[in-house]
Amino acid sequence: MVLKTKPFDVAEHLNTPEDIRIFLQEVANAGDDSDLIHALNTAARAMGMTEVAQKAGVTRASLYKSLADGGNPKFTTISKVTKALGCKLAVA
Repeated sequence: MVLKTKPFDVAEHLNTPEDIRIFLQEVANAGDDSDLIHALNTAARAMGMTEVAQKAGVTRASLYKSLADGGNPKFTTISKVTKALGCKLAVA
């Protein structure tokens, strides 16, 4: 019998705005810049890229490009996406 597996995608487990907020907080506290960009990508996929792009006032294509591995989004993009996800940036 062959065991079938599939790659783990955390986006499939971010079901509520609270899940997304906690996920982004953990990454912001423990990760680096590229980890946060990747986490924003994951959270945006969980909510729906089209919805996040509309709320952020950017095109879906530019959102994918900005948040892709190796992407280098502007701070304004990060701020808009964070707000679209129902979160806010804070300095503590």
